Amino acid sequence: MTELETERLVLRPLTGDDFDDYAAMLADPQVAGGLAETVGTSPSDAWRSLATFIGHREIRGFSHWAVVEKSTGRFAGRAGPWRPHGFPGLGVGWCLARAHWGKGYATEAARAALAYCFTELDADEVISVITPANRRSVAVAERIGHRHLRDTEYRGQAVHIYGQRRP
Repeated sequence: MTELETERLVLRPLTGDDFDDYAAMLADPQVAGGLAETVGTSPSDAWRSLATFIGHREIRGFSHWAVVEKSTGRFAGRAGPWRPHGFPGLGVGWCLARAHWGKGYATEAARAALAYCFTELDADEVISVITPANRRSVAVAERIGHRHLRDTEYRGQAVHIYGQRRP
């Protein structure tokens, strides 16, 4: 899978070496609570989640990247393309450790992932699945050009589908 760079971030494949930082991110109930897929906050839950993203890359050839600050080399979260079995379309998602909220990293990483979906994956439409209470992610979706498309249920919870067609 391609490694990408943005102005302030490196987007590189997630690996097992990311586990400690990944587990710390998901241990924060405010982080885990905003995700459209129910994820627990235990280390075992984080392990399964990380393995799912790495496995997705093996099966589909793409997945979320580790989001790393260029200036410090610190793990900031994950973001990227996503389409597991049963997902309502090719998606772009993001999840950042709370210490990195408010810096614009989610928008920066999501823009790069969206461009990757259109150019490298030849997508006609890209969506983001967002829980109604996650106003921060709705704002990111709108900043990258997504618009509210519909409401539905995904894995037992109500979600908003935001998205856009190829420019």
